[in-house]
Amino acid sequence: MKIIVCVSHVPDTATKINLGADGKSIDNNGVTFVVNPYDEYAIEEALKTKESLGEGEVIAISVGPEVNKETIKKALAMGVDRGILLKDENPRDSLAVAKALADEIKQEGAELVFFGKQSVDYDNSVVGQMTAELLGFNSVSVVVDFKLDGTNIVAEREIEGGREVVETSLPAIITAQKGLNEPRYASLKGIMAAKKKPIDEKPAAEAKSYVEVVEMKRPAPKAAGKIVGSDASAVPELVRLLREEAKVI
Repeated sequence: MKIIVCVSHVPDTATKINLGADGKSIDNNGVTFVVNPYDEYAIEEALKTKESLGEGEVIAISVGPEVNKETIKKALAMGVDRGILLKDENPRDSLAVAKALADEIKQEGAELVFFGKQSVDYDNSVVGQMTAELLGFNSVSVVVDFKLDGTNIVAEREIEGGREVVETSLPAIITAQKGLNEPRYASLKGIMAAKKKPIDEKPAAEAKSYVEVVEMKRPAPKAAGKIVGSDASAVPELVRLLREEAKVI
């Protein structure tokens, strides 16, 4: 079976972010980029599925500029067989990314595709579902347990206040949530082997972006705190401030 895992190259959530001079993007100088954390669960599940089948191929695909190769290389070091970079130096919205991925997945003829449930840069949480719709694939999102039996899938997904068990079949797209598995570390052997694994480069399929970033700005600084008293006599004033100023009650 051919299994595809789609990966994003994102800023580390612990890195310091500064705005670019255009006010519409971030300044990449000094920014540490990593594999999107949710995509690590997708990579692990793709590898586990191949191992359980005893055969197959896992392919990592990323849409973006040349630097996205670094994330593909990390996937290869974890055990992925080969990579594909759908190259585009220009930013794309979620739909344009999904169209590029759908075009390549169709060409590869894969029937099982894994995504992270969202990327930690834009947090739109829609690329996997959009790609499924474009391909006509079944889709299960926010998955925390996955089982494949032939062409049948039983997946458990997180919903508000609980979990939901979903049955579906191939072809399918699965978006992975934290808790689905424990992603493996890349071993030294895996890192060395990754250097010999191919990464194909090709232009991303053309697609119009309907979303434009018009401005980025930092959150407004928090207002200074206010102490209204130190004993029970301060309660009426505290209630008044919460009602009239903070407007939370």
